[in-house]
Amino acid sequence: MTTETSRKPSGASSPIRLATNFVTVGVWTFLSRVLGFARDIMMAAYLGTGPVAEAFAVAFTLPNMFRRFFAEGAFNLAFVPMFAKKLEAGEDATGFARDAYAGMAFILTIFSVIGMLIMPVLVWLMASGWVGDARFSLATAYARVTFPYILLISLTALLSGILNAAGRFRAAAAAPALLNLTFIPAIVIGAHFDALPGGGDGVRIGWAMAWGLPVAGILQLATLWWAARRAGFTMTIKRPRLTPELRQLAIIAMPAVLAGGVVQINLLVGRQVASYFEGAYNWLSYADRLYQLPLGVVGAAIGVVLLPELSRRLAAGDDKAGKQAMNRATEFALMLSVPAAVALVVIAVPLISVMYERGAFTSADTAATALALAVYGLGLPAFVMQKVLQPLFYARADTRSPFRFALVSLVVNAVAAVALAPFIGFIAAAVGTTVAGWGMVLQLWLGSRKMGAAAEVDAQLRTRFWRICAAAAIMGVFLAIAYALLNPMLEPGRMRYLALMILVFGGMGVYFVAGQLLRAFDIREVRAMLRRSKGR
Repeated sequence: MTTETSRKPSGASSPIRLATNFVTVGVWTFLSRVLGFARDIMMAAYLGTGPVAEAFAVAFTLPNMFRRFFAEGAFNLAFVPMFAKKLEAGEDATGFARDAYAGMAFILTIFSVIGMLIMPVLVWLMASGWVGDARFSLATAYARVTFPYILLISLTALLSGILNAAGRFRAAAAAPALLNLTFIPAIVIGAHFDALPGGGDGVRIGWAMAWGLPVAGILQLATLWWAARRAGFTMTIKRPRLTPELRQLAIIAMPAVLAGGVVQINLLVGRQVASYFEGAYNWLSYADRLYQLPLGVVGAAIGVVLLPELSRRLAAGDDKAGKQAMNRATEFALMLSVPAAVALVVIAVPLISVMYERGAFTSADTAATALALAVYGLGLPAFVMQKVLQPLFYARADTRSPFRFALVSLVVNAVAAVALAPFIGFIAAAVGTTVAGWGMVLQLWLGSRKMGAAAEVDAQLRTRFWRICAAAAIMGVFLAIAYALLNPMLEPGRMRYLALMILVFGGMGVYFVAGQLLRAFDIREVRAMLRRSKGR
């Protein structure tokens, strides 16, 4: 086996290789999201937007919110560039990773215990409008079970960063599917016990899902630990120590931690607004999960691949390769996110109706959730572009600028959500999120103009951007006409599934044909990416 300290990432930084890695991560993420939809469909059918569904939504959001704060939002954004540079230089990358692993395990174990003890306070911060309501006590009870997931998934995220920096994307991209593979049987088991005497209110389903979360975390951590070991990076739990490298990591990460905190406060603002409107918490949650499909497939794939790639290129002083990586990543992001945004706006109602409207999920829930989805859809390209632009800063160990930008976005989100809520109701939370997302992109783009060649926009991207928008507009017109014609088929019944498939796949076909005719992209490049991704 290759020695742990000398293991280096495989593959060149050619546009096809880079895009192939995007596709590899995107495909696995897509499969995970499909399983997530199956989970959400089952939850909507059994629980609708009732008190158990809302209580579990808070219990599920809390550990994931702090995971983004500690692991993905801050720690990994500082850790991955340092680890990638050590790999590039042939230094003791594994020793550095083991110290970081031990430090994270120690800190998050303490944090998890404290969080479980003060859980009523955390639930209040998420949904103060529920005080005195049965949802508050139920959410507190569920969250005490789910909260240790933050420790498990944060360690998993660290292992993902190690594998991604080493150019091994498959295991890390596939691991999230284990969460949904655990949740689906948990819902079935919970529904069985809920049907027994004394049940029927869905509380037992909530308990089954709550216990399913830490079980999934254990499976994810074990899978990634084994994958890292096979790649030559064996992590061990040892006494944590504050090494000079970890001090440097902490200095770099601290602004990112603060920026991550600002992002999560943005989330809290939206959730607080929603908690004062009956059913709104779950309307926003279901809409959020649906637009997270393209965001996860495109944005996460680009973020995962681009950060270590840029870090290695900049460490080697190769600004030309860095520029190529940035422009192709931007092109790839726009090629998929712009038409996805158009589709989420134009066919929001049939998407929500077909996906969720059954059992306890009513037509009124569909209308409210579709409205939220359309508003989120308007912000989708911005959310994806943040994933493209942020690595420019983090690859240079500049975590302060994104923090300043996040503060401005926080103010924008809070003002929009709180000020508009009395006039437009719960949808103000989604409006605030979307407006703040575009504000963040504008700041990142303006800030990147000072970063030299790696941040420059090349001629190919400038040309293809407008062509991508034109192809997406043609697709939008097709979807609007097809929706009007197929509307009778979209009524509850078996034909609605066929009608939705016609809309989705017809829209995709129109977009790719229009894009090819307008030369917004080259279908041969897409085929090459798909062929090469099979072996990754």
